[in-house]
Amino acid sequence: MEASPLTLQSRPEKFQPKIVQLYQHLFEHGHEDAPSEGFWQEFFLLPPDRHSLSDLLESLSVDDLLRFQVQTQALFTRAVGEVTSSRSPRNQNALEVGLSFLSKVCPTDLQRGQTLTTFLGGILTKRFTNPSSDIFEVLAGLDDADKVFSDLASGLDDIIRHEGDFALRSKAIETALSITAGAYQTGIVSYFIHRDLFPSLMKVSDGECDAMGSFLTVQQFIHDSDRPESTFYPFLLLGLLANYNKFEFRNPYQLRFEDFVNEATIELLVRGVGSICSQARDAYISIFDDLPEGWNLNSTLVFLGLRVLAPEAKARKAPPTEDEARSLFSALPDTFATIVLPNYTFTSSNKIFASALVSMPSSQASKESPFSAYLSLTSYLTHHAHRSQRCAQYAILQLLTVRALVEDPVIAKQLYSADHRLAVRLCRQRPPYLPVVSNLRTPASAVLDICTDTLSHNLRRQLDLELYGLVIGIILRVIVSLSHTKTRLQHHWPYLWGSLLSLIRFLTQYANGLSSLPNIKDDICTPLSKLVAFCLSAGDSFLLGTEAYDDLFYKLIETNTSFSKFRDAYDLQAAEHPIHTLISVSSHYHALLKEQHGERRRHQSPLEVQSVIKQGYQTLNIESRVDFGQWEKWRESSRKPELKRMIRTVVEDAKKVIQ
Repeated sequence: MEASPLTLQSRPEKFQPKIVQLYQHLFEHGHEDAPSEGFWQEFFLLPPDRHSLSDLLESLSVDDLLRFQVQTQALFTRAVGEVTSSRSPRNQNALEVGLSFLSKVCPTDLQRGQTLTTFLGGILTKRFTNPSSDIFEVLAGLDDADKVFSDLASGLDDIIRHEGDFALRSKAIETALSITAGAYQTGIVSYFIHRDLFPSLMKVSDGECDAMGSFLTVQQFIHDSDRPESTFYPFLLLGLLANYNKFEFRNPYQLRFEDFVNEATIELLVRGVGSICSQARDAYISIFDDLPEGWNLNSTLVFLGLRVLAPEAKARKAPPTEDEARSLFSALPDTFATIVLPNYTFTSSNKIFASALVSMPSSQASKESPFSAYLSLTSYLTHHAHRSQRCAQYAILQLLTVRALVEDPVIAKQLYSADHRLAVRLCRQRPPYLPVVSNLRTPASAVLDICTDTLSHNLRRQLDLELYGLVIGIILRVIVSLSHTKTRLQHHWPYLWGSLLSLIRFLTQYANGLSSLPNIKDDICTPLSKLVAFCLSAGDSFLLGTEAYDDLFYKLIETNTSFSKFRDAYDLQAAEHPIHTLISVSSHYHALLKEQHGERRRHQSPLEVQSVIKQGYQTLNIESRVDFGQWEKWRESSRKPELKRMIRTVVEDAKKVIQ
């Protein structure tokens, strides 16, 4: 009997997909030549294994990638060719995007896109010695880099612009985002700058694109509530591209943001921003739910330390310990917070978008409005800004957006208008707490609460001058605007007065360490003195009643001894400096108290002090100067280094978004 040509192979200890064997064959065994055509055909026909490819690339060092550049160049070039030349057939019913489209996708196209995205994510996260030249060498070779990357940008643009399939188009956006974030410090991003993806990302619902663009992809793509990344990825990609080297040249994406006028698209973007801000905020709430609870049997038992006896509290998750909470909070915000960069860019560049962000109502009665979600996230970020430099940078970006809104006189009126009242969930995860406001209120009141909370919860000997200077500037702009428009805002002002004067006492107490910080005199001490002096001189123009005004004078009298020390510690000796107004007013009332109650009596009751305050108005002469309420309009060029650091932080987190 003739022997069979087949041979029996031993059973492997562990079965693995064929594609994983091809990954290992490509990268774990050195080859001087690129794999054969048959290898690539089999490679792209098999379903990709993203986790295995990511793990394999992660195990390779930079030197390994440079050694395997023949293989990496062949893989990247072949993947680009496959993506740009083979797509699923266009469908005349392309507007009906949904899960049904997934069944119509050409599997090979999706697999190629996944392979390319995963491969780029593994390569671009490596720390090369010379990023630009090394990445070009690994991916395409210096000789062919221009053609390969031009083809890639053109192919992705064509897929995003014309492809009717939801999954393939979203995969192209992921690939573009992966390249932009991973290669942000290299020249690769310039290919997307020159190609201009803005019209493709702002694609109208009928599949065509006009001069300015319209709907961001299609409406179903935006409104898929189960997938917030439907707006997140395209908007983040545009934000990264608009901020790429924008201080070195006139970025065309920045011009696109400034000129964009399609209100329907802006509405979709704003709602997407609100949804993503809610998700980023909820990450904090998942650690510790700080929603105030009314007194009942369960809350009373928990307060007394008898949680085991509380029937409803047993089923709830116990709050984390202090050490656990510190560790969990320090890891936040999550990657959804990267939305703050494109939101800041669009808000500061486009008044239509800024107005829509402030005024757009909630899509459902049970949901918060986009601006309410935005302010809520801002509250949680600023509340925890002291925990890490990363969190502080996100908080500052959010506050820069607030400052842009406050500085615009038209939008500022919306912030004070009763027609735009909203409910904002503010962070209450650490004392001191602000009063709970359950009713609707103007956005300006919520902004002042956020600023008050920021001043109270981030006092450190290594004071964040940028954060505090920004918060003081926002409060000054809000109050000056209220005064100029004669708008009397209903607000719990005593908490704001307390935080401002507590900051003066803090600066005075720790002056030995803080006075040496650069620019603290110009960025913190002088603006803080101007703010308090303006409130003293113009408080009757924006306060509802005399109670809040009296309370400001009361707290000023309490802080009397700190003003002179504050002036001397930070050398605020100029004759026109506003600190002299604070010293003059507090000295005036102390003189009245001594006159009425005698020098021997050191302590007066609050009622006696309030009586003296009311009597002192008749003889008080507050110097009201125009410069107390003056402020300079925000210019990015004045803060280039700080903004570049924030952009780099967002870029680093954007790399994790796709992963």
